Amino acid sequence: MPSSAEAPLLVTAELDPEAFARLDGLRRRYFPPERNLIPAHVSLFHHLPPHEHASVEAALEAVAERLAPALHFGRPRRLGRGMAVDVEAPGLGTVHRELSHACAQWLTPQDRQPFRPHVTLMNKAPLEDATAAFAELSAGWASFDGHAPALLLWRYLGGPWEPLRRIPFTPGRAG
Repeated sequence: MPSSAEAPLLVTAELDPEAFARLDGLRRRYFPPERNLIPAHVSLFHHLPPHEHASVEAALEAVAERLAPALHFGRPRRLGRGMAVDVEAPGLGTVHRELSHACAQWLTPQDRQPFRPHVTLMNKAPLEDATAAFAELSAGWASFDGHAPALLLWRYLGGPWEPLRRIPFTPGRAG
């Protein structure tokens, strides 16, 4: 595991309290407990260089000068040995594009992939467990709306994440 100063940075969108409670509850229900080291989240970037911490924070502050992006939690989808809920979020897509441009020189191949926002509810579970959980969740699923009140900056510690900073979007209703 890298030292704290060498650990990569991650960026996620914070979920509003109601959406977080619902999705984190589902994550705690379905995610294998020994692997569920972090709360429910929408990832924007998985691996930014720690030596660019100040530049990353400046980019986050610049893109946060807008209303909180609206989020629509659509249908669940399978992820091999897991499942996720797709998130429709044009405003968050704009934030991701602007941050991708600001951080272009540091993006890994994973972070250069097209942005497909989602909340992972289960991953790396036995296939039969994933199949059963997806059937159960899908049977009673109803899509819902929320918003992302802030961007969250984290440090990856080889499994768990260390929260570093919360950068709120401009106060006001979701945009």
